[in-house]
Amino acid sequence: MPEPTETADRPPAPRRVDKADLTALLGAFCFFLSAIEYMIPKPLPFMRLGIANLPILIAVDILPLPWFLVLALVKVVGMSVISGSLFSYIALFSLAGTLVAALTMWLARKAGGRHISFLGVSVLGATASNAVQVFLANKVVFGEAAWLIAPVFLAMGLATGAVLGAFAERFVARSAWYARASGRTDA
Repeated sequence: MPEPTETADRPPAPRRVDKADLTALLGAFCFFLSAIEYMIPKPLPFMRLGIANLPILIAVDILPLPWFLVLALVKVVGMSVISGSLFSYIALFSLAGTLVAALTMWLARKAGGRHISFLGVSVLGATASNAVQVFLANKVVFGEAAWLIAPVFLAMGLATGAVLGAFAERFVARSAWYARASGRTDA
């Protein structure tokens, strides 16, 4: 009589999450959120809400730094293609803001560990992104006039960063998918 197979006796062991697959999935989510974001009316023509940053925020604990930076680059290229701004100063601003935000969020989470919430990480990332973009606007495109919009731009970034951070905090606490992707066994 043949021995029973593993699957007949017990459920299969959970598949280890591949970092490339996870990066691709989160990158696709960035594209989707970018498309949604471009359908939402903006308070000012160049301001975006930043919802496409949500997958990057969620990935801060589950991707190693190289894959995390690849995700940030995928998000910028995807947003630039979707918006038709790939070869414009807007893509440069997005690239600089996204990379600075990603590095800020990653460093904050690694330095503070679980003592800094996703809300705090998100607000830090939004602030860093907006500060770099205002600086570039001053140096590259608008000159001193860029400082006139800085307060509104930074306030909007703080507000949307806080909302995205609160959403990420709730999602991470409740998501079985996130628990599996991060390797937690309590899901």
